[in-house]
Amino acid sequence: MKTSRGVVWGLSFVCVALGTNAAELELEGSRLVVSGMLDGTAIKAFEEHLASGKVRTVVFENSLGGTPDVARDFAQAIRATGVNTEAKGQCHAACAYAFLAGKEHRFGRGFQVNGLLIPVSQRPRPADLVSRWSGEDGLKTLAEFAGPADDAPAAAEPPAPAAAAATPAAALPASTPKERWQPSQGVLFTSTPTLFGRVYNTFYCDGTQGRDMSRCELLSDADPYKLGVLTP
Repeated sequence: MKTSRGVVWGLSFVCVALGTNAAELELEGSRLVVSGMLDGTAIKAFEEHLASGKVRTVVFENSLGGTPDVARDFAQAIRATGVNTEAKGQCHAACAYAFLAGKEHRFGRGFQVNGLLIPVSQRPRPADLVSRWSGEDGLKTLAEFAGPADDAPAAAEPPAPAAAAATPAAALPASTPKERWQPSQGVLFTSTPTLFGRVYNTFYCDGTQGRDMSRCELLSDADPYKLGVLTP
C-alpha cells in the first residue's frame, strides 16, 4: 500500500485512545448522542427514542466497530423516522452506514478531527466513488455484507474434514458477506480543523494499517460533498 501524504498525523493517536465499549445513549434536547461500539445492546432503546418523535438529530460520537447486521438495524430506524445524523470525532464501520442513513448527514463542528470509515470489500474504482454512497446505492453497498449470509447459512458451513483434504482450494466456497466485513478496511473521509478552515481528505485503508491511519492511501477526486457522503 502507498503511504499517504498530507494525512492527519494525529488521527492515529485519536483512534488508539478510543475504546470499544458498548453503545451508550444520551438524550440532549432534540439530539440523541450515541457513543461506543454499535454492538446491538442499545438498539431497542435507540428505536424507542426515535419513535418518541422528540429526536431530530442522531449524533454519533467516537463510535468504532460493530457488525453489518447492527448497522442495518440502526440505519433502518434512522431512515424510517427521517432524522438527521451527525458524526463527531470518529465514526467507523457500523456507525458509518448508520450515519449515511440520515436525511441530512454532516460532520460535527468544533476543534476535533472528524473521521468516517466506510467498510468496503475491495478498493473502490473511480466509477464507484461517483455514486456509491448516495441514496439507494448506500443501501446496496451495506447489503453486500448484511443480507445474504442470513438467508444461506449452509453455504458458509465448512466441509467435513475428510472432504476438505481432497477439495482443491479453488473449489471452496467464496467468503460469505459477513466474512468480507472488515471494520478497519474501507474508505476513510477526514475533516481536520486548521487556522484557515477545515481541510477534507479521503483515503483507502486496506486493513493492514491497524490504528495507524497514516499508512492509508490518499485518494484524489473524492470530495465527500460531491460524493454525497456529507450534505451541505
